Amino acid sequence: VHQSKLDFFCKLGYGKQDICKVLENLGQEALEDDVLKELIRMGSKPQALENQAQPSQLKLVARGSCSTTPGLKWLGEDESDGSNSLRPIVIDGSNVAMSHGNKEVFSCWGIQLAVDWFRERGHTYIKVFVPLWRKEPPRQDSPIADQHILEELEKQSILVYTPSRKVKGKRVVCYDDRYIVKVAYEKDGVIVSNDHYRDLQNENPEWKWFIEQRLLMYSFVSNRFMPPDDPLGRHGPTLNNFLSKKPVLPEKKWQPCPYGKKCTYGNKCKFYHPERPHQAQLSVADELRAKTKVPLAPGKEPAPC
Repeated sequence: VHQSKLDFFCKLGYGKQDICKVLENLGQEALEDDVLKELIRMGSKPQALENQAQPSQLKLVARGSCSTTPGLKWLGEDESDGSNSLRPIVIDGSNVAMSHGNKEVFSCWGIQLAVDWFRERGHTYIKVFVPLWRKEPPRQDSPIADQHILEELEKQSILVYTPSRKVKGKRVVCYDDRYIVKVAYEKDGVIVSNDHYRDLQNENPEWKWFIEQRLLMYSFVSNRFMPPDDPLGRHGPTLNNFLSKKPVLPEKKWQPCPYGKKCTYGNKCKFYHPERPHQAQLSVADELRAKTKVPLAPGKEPAPC
């Protein structure tokens, strides 16, 4: 009788421990209705109801993991950003504007030139960070040129203002450089600035490596935005590979030998010889030895030395 009642309530989804506890309290001859009432009074629920009561929880996946679970998306972004082969661009607006204005005027036109340059290359994710107080009317100690460009870029969801406010007449400004590095790091993009962010490098070791490897410097030449062709030096990647998620390795090209036919290294020469593409490259000494060897006639022995 005990086993039959245990199987019956197990099929309903109740746990064995709760069923055995109720049967011990009520006795083995207790009716099924009484056992069911006691289970409900104890607060025991079938497993199916417990699974429905628990809401599905979103799993947060660590950045860089190989999990197939899709991560949380940034608000206002398209799914096409992930399929783009070009890296996201995060522009230090204050640095670019002051550089274009010769460190005297906050030139918003310089920001527009930088944005247009990356647009022409096909970058879809471009963000410019500028302090909020730059929306205020210009003053003599902080002149601003072409301020209407900031409003146009803000309407295009390209320009982002970092927060600032006034407390007792003093302006409290949030550190915009931290916004720039943090967003670029999380998006695995490129920082466009001539600043080295040394304070942020010392603050976070992961940011230190990222800033060293993903900082794109630039110059303005006659109102032309010009980043370098070798952002990480002569032995680093090209600008196209630097701005691409999947860099393309260049084909190996053989450099012709500077000595030409007068080369005496033979098969040990590391350069390319167009005059002997399909011949075994022998050293000059080996070639001379091969030429001096004369085959002997059959039946004759070599003369004694």
